[in-house]
Amino acid sequence: MPLTLYIMLDVTRKTVILEVIIKSFKDKYTKYLYKGVSVSKWQAIRKQAERRLQILDSVTSLDDLRSLPSNRFESLRGNRKGQFSIRINKQWRICFKWINNEPTEVEIVDYH
Repeated sequence: MPLTLYIMLDVTRKTVILEVIIKSFKDKYTKYLYKGVSVSKWQAIRKQAERRLQILDSVTSLDDLRSLPSNRFESLRGNRKGQFSIRINKQWRICFKWINNEPTEVEIVDYH
């Protein structure tokens, strides 16, 4: 999936805002949910998952994710070394890699 940038001009502040779009998804179901398609296995967490994907989609650095305690941002270890996660709830997380200041290989994972 090619990188897409949205450019927004704020004329009142005379600034340009670049919005990074999630670069890639590890599975098709996470991509479907990101695009607004209903995924039956995630109906119970749909709103929370969509919100977290929106947050991930809008950040420009990992520090942006760290600054929101409700994200429960973590650097993962073990077989997921090199990945990061933010929590949807106690059971579900969004796991991803951060490459060239972009979230890549994004997936929703049942972490239990």
